[in-house]
Amino acid sequence: MTALTRTDPAPGLLATLGDEGLRLFFPLAALHAALWPVLWAVVNGFALPGDGAIPPGLWHAHEMLFGSFGAAVIGFITTAIPEWTDTKRLQGRPLFALAALWGIGRLAGLVGADGSAVVAAAADTAWLVALPLYVAAVAWRKRTTKLSGVLLWLSALAVGGTVVHAAFVLGDVELAQAGLRGAGMVLLGLLGLVLARIAVPVTNLVLDPTETSSPYRPHPGRINLAPGLVAAALIGEIAGVSPAVGAYLTIAAGAAFLDRVAESFIGRAFFRAEILALAGSSLLAGAGLLLVGASRLGAPFPETPALHLALMGGLGLGVMAVFAIAGLFHTGRSLPLPGMARAALLLLIAAALLRALPELGVPPPLPGSPHALAALTWAAAFLLWLKTYWPYLSRPRVAEADVC
Repeated sequence: MTALTRTDPAPGLLATLGDEGLRLFFPLAALHAALWPVLWAVVNGFALPGDGAIPPGLWHAHEMLFGSFGAAVIGFITTAIPEWTDTKRLQGRPLFALAALWGIGRLAGLVGADGSAVVAAAADTAWLVALPLYVAAVAWRKRTTKLSGVLLWLSALAVGGTVVHAAFVLGDVELAQAGLRGAGMVLLGLLGLVLARIAVPVTNLVLDPTETSSPYRPHPGRINLAPGLVAAALIGEIAGVSPAVGAYLTIAAGAAFLDRVAESFIGRAFFRAEILALAGSSLLAGAGLLLVGASRLGAPFPETPALHLALMGGLGLGVMAVFAIAGLFHTGRSLPLPGMARAALLLLIAAALLRALPELGVPPPLPGSPHALAALTWAAAFLLWLKTYWPYLSRPRVAEADVC
C-alpha cells in the first residue's frame, strides 16, 4: 500500500489488513499467543474439553508451534519474500484464505478431541504446504536461488507438520512427541536463518540512521552456522544416532546461536533495544539448546524446561522483535522502538524465565502456580505489543511527513 496523504480517502479496515501479510497475521499471532496459554494454564487447568487419544499437553505444544508461531511465520513469509525479491506481495483474498485455514485449525485445537484432530490436520496441512509452494513459485519466476534456505526450512516445517497431524489423527502419542520436537527444531532453524537476514540491515540502521553507509558486515562464514547446525542435529535425530551423539549435536547448535550473540557487540549501540532483542533471541535459543543437550547427557534437570527456554524464550523473543521492528518499517515509521514495545520485550523475557528457571532448579519455588504466572506475563507481553501497534497496522501506511 502506498503512503497516503492527509487528503486521500482512507480504505476500510479489511482492505488495510489485507494489504500485507504482517498487518493481518501479526495481530492474529499476538492474540493467539496471549489467549491460548491463559486458557491452558489458568482457565482450563491444563485440560481441554475433548477427551481423545492425544494428551492435552501435546495439543498445547501443537497450538503454540502451529498456532501462535505458525501465524507469525505466515505473516513474515508473505511480507518478507516480496520485499527480498521485489515482487508483488500477496494481498486480499489469498491472505484471508490462509487466515481462514489457520483459524479452522485453531478452533479444532480448542477442543482437543479425536475428531478435531482430523479438522486440524486438513486445515493446517493446507497452509503449511502453501507456504513453500508460494516461495518456490516466486523463486522460479525470479530465476533466483537466494530463497533456497527459506524454501528448505519451510518444506521441512510442512513435512514436520504433516507427521505431527498424522500422529494426532492416528492417536500415536510417541510419533506425535517426536514430530513436535522436530517441528520445534525446524522453527529454531528458521529463526537462525531469519536473524541472519534481518540483523545486518537493522544493525546498520542503528549505527547509521542516514543509511548512507554500511558500517557493519558479519563474518560471512557464520551467517548460516546456526541454522546449519540445527539442521545437523535434526538430521541426526531422524537418523537415529545415539543419545550422546544427538546431545552433542544439539549443544553444537546452541553454541552457534551463542556465536551470533558475540557478533552483536558493536560498541555503545549494543545497548539499543533493537540490538538487545535480536541478540537476546539468539542467547535464549542457544542457552536452551545447550541445556537440552546437557539434560540428555545426564544433567540433573528435565529436558522440558530447556526446550521452553529455547522455544518460548529464544523463538518467542525473536518473533516479538520481528513484530516490533517490522511493524514500524512497514507502516512508514522507523526506529527507535516505542517504549511500550520495549516493555513488551522485557515481559516476554520474564515470562520465559518464569516458566523455565524453576524447573531448572535456579530460583526457589515461587508461591502459587509458576505456570500460571508465566502464562499471564506472556499474555501481557503480546497484548501490550498489540495495543501499541494496532493503530499502526489497522490504518494505511503513513506518509513520511505524517509520522509525527
